Amino acid sequence: MHIVIIGSGIGGIATAIRLKNRGWDVDVYESNSYPGGKLSEIKIQGYRFDAGPSLFTMPHYVDELFGLCGESPRQFFNYEKLENICNYFWEDGIRLTAFADKELFYKEVYEKLGVEAGPLSKLLDISQKKYELTGRIFLERPLHQIGSWLRFDVLKALFNIHKLDIFTTMHDATKKHTQDPKLLQFFDRFATYNGSNPYKASGILNMIPHFEHHFGAYFPKGGMVSITNSLVELAEEKGVRFHYGQRVNKIQVENGKATGININGQYKPSDIVVSNMDIYPTYKKLLPNEKHPTKILDSERSTSALIFYWGIRKHFPELDLHNIFFSDGYREEFSCLSEGKIHSDPTVYLHISSKLHPADAPVGCENWFTMINVPYDRGQDWDKIISASKHNIVNKLSRVLGVDIAPLIECEEILDPRKIESKTSSFAGALYGTASNDRMAAFKRHGNFSSRIGNLYFCGGSVHPGGGIPLSLLSGKIVDELIDSKYNSNPIK
Repeated sequence: MHIVIIGSGIGGIATAIRLKNRGWDVDVYESNSYPGGKLSEIKIQGYRFDAGPSLFTMPHYVDELFGLCGESPRQFFNYEKLENICNYFWEDGIRLTAFADKELFYKEVYEKLGVEAGPLSKLLDISQKKYELTGRIFLERPLHQIGSWLRFDVLKALFNIHKLDIFTTMHDATKKHTQDPKLLQFFDRFATYNGSNPYKASGILNMIPHFEHHFGAYFPKGGMVSITNSLVELAEEKGVRFHYGQRVNKIQVENGKATGININGQYKPSDIVVSNMDIYPTYKKLLPNEKHPTKILDSERSTSALIFYWGIRKHFPELDLHNIFFSDGYREEFSCLSEGKIHSDPTVYLHISSKLHPADAPVGCENWFTMINVPYDRGQDWDKIISASKHNIVNKLSRVLGVDIAPLIECEEILDPRKIESKTSSFAGALYGTASNDRMAAFKRHGNFSSRIGNLYFCGGSVHPGGGIPLSLLSGKIVDELIDSKYNSNPIK
């Protein structure tokens, strides 16, 4: 039996590997000339940049795919655990290193912020408890199937609902345990991991720090793009066929079932269709004549990103792989994002892969992936925004680092919400599909199967369980188990 997958983002690749391992015949159609979607790379003037996701957590989800296929992950893919997760900078001169070792981190927070270990330890314990109570429920199972809720762990979570902070915001939930403005800002920033606002998003999302501060942060040998490259290599070795430069125009539906796809007028039949394309254009462009889930498609979009890829003619020893330069007006920054604007003092994220992979930049230089959160595209004047934002970013980095950054930039590439949409089909450039700014956000995200169209499934960051590498990989696992359950009558694990 045959399966067609639309799109070769990381979720689509993972789905292809799992389904091929089940014995299905799998073809993947990708409109770009390369795989990976956001998880790709850019090369300019001797510099290499990871184009999109730059934080790697939960590497066992990648390793699992090799193990399923009877292969040793280390023959395809290697990574190292970070001792320093991220460096944080404030305008008042305070610099904080988030060490992977908790005792070192506690000591660092006390020495730099004057906060005893108790509040930080408590917040990390709460993050762990929320993950343990709800992680498998919300992240590893299809929420839109009744069987997922008839389980003991769901009952256990309901008995502990008072511990989940569902009905308060991330910010207010954290504030119950610390009043320190910088520690609050540290925890609030995890809302950006799924494009949300910590002053609006449910406190249950305070489980996110657990991914980083318990499971750890990692760096793949060769950069983030090696995740894509190694999984494509595995998929092809197992017999998955990738077709690049092939834009799907339509999902064919007959008698209430998906029967294949159409590419430039050519019909390609299939027993099952899986869309790894953003859910919005999947319906609007590929299923124009079918009934659409209007409430989901009309939901608030997540934030997007404005990224400057800069080749820098200098080495900065105080910087590490991951660096955050905080805004002095954090609440105002998120208010601006909600209004479709960009704050004049944005928080800047700086990723420098050449710190661990020196070949990514010429000797004595660094490759700066310089990003700020921006609203999704609502028709703003992006050329004007880019110019103003670059000015503000350069000034901010120059102030905090004590070095004029502008003359050090020898090459530049820019990615804004318009280009994100054109390159990855992410509607309006929203990085994570639907935003998670209310307590019912998990249920406003589209499920992994169609309730109206048979044999049609969905994976990737715009559907359940959400955006980012780990969750996109899990979406592939959910789709695989849904299909296996239907065709082999096996229960979903």
